[in-house]
Amino acid sequence: MMKGPHIADRWHRFLDSDFSYSFRRSHITVVATMVLACIILTAVLASWIAPHDPFDVATLDLMNSEIPPAWMKDGNPKFLLGTDNQGRDVLSAILYGSRISLMVGFFSVVFAMCLGVSLGLLSGYVGGFLDAIIMRIADVMLSFPSILIALLINGVAQGVLPREMRQNAALFILVASIGMTTWVQFARTVRGQTMVEKGKEYVLAARVIGLHPSLIMVRHVLPNVITPVLVIATINLGMAVLIEATLSFLGVGMPPTQPSLGTLIRLGNEFLFSGIWWVVIFPSVILVLLVLSVNLLGDWLRDALNPKLR
Repeated sequence: MMKGPHIADRWHRFLDSDFSYSFRRSHITVVATMVLACIILTAVLASWIAPHDPFDVATLDLMNSEIPPAWMKDGNPKFLLGTDNQGRDVLSAILYGSRISLMVGFFSVVFAMCLGVSLGLLSGYVGGFLDAIIMRIADVMLSFPSILIALLINGVAQGVLPREMRQNAALFILVASIGMTTWVQFARTVRGQTMVEKGKEYVLAARVIGLHPSLIMVRHVLPNVITPVLVIATINLGMAVLIEATLSFLGVGMPPTQPSLGTLIRLGNEFLFSGIWWVVIFPSVILVLLVLSVNLLGDWLRDALNPKLR
């Protein structure tokens, strides 16, 4: 009987909090959140709201190829953003491509966060030789550009797998290669926070009562170092989407049968100088809006969770 009022009180307290007030007064963050929510929602619902299935060969008609956007001369209202050289609807391709880009970005950030947080906790809590090994590996990773490391990991994985499995495993290879390049920030941040927390009284008390070190790290230390991890994860989402788009543009990412925004840009770039500019411009605009909105949201979240930076 009291559950409804209890939830309502929590909601009112959240609306009156400094966190909510900071969000409402930052108009740029509100707009960025709306843009990001719109892109995510349309990507998730692509199967239901897309006018056409752009990758169903049976529905493609070459007579509909290279149709310009609907507001231009010779445009067709059935294809709002025009079609490519194979008659695929550009709007539908963007909706499906955004979903794949977001999937790769999200899962690669989750993978990098799990790996980085685990190594950071071990490095900061255990210290000694293990700390030295993990940090030296992190230093080596930081000495190379992320895209080069991702290209190396992707190339090795593609070379090990049989040719018939490469296309089906492209999503998993991208997630692994991007995640392996972005875990360092999580690890270094968590390591620094853990080294501060492990000397506090609540950790010493947990040691005295005989708790296992793994329980202390997960149950006591981790909740107190998770705040900066959420900020890094938000910012790294935009970077992960951009790395995936770069790999796909270079032809080592998602295949044309499962195109992401980067794949669509690569395919459209081949016809840019023949006058079919809409095939490359519209996916590029969506990619820019996606990465920009994520970065703006991450910047605000960093300031909102750390009052010293306001």
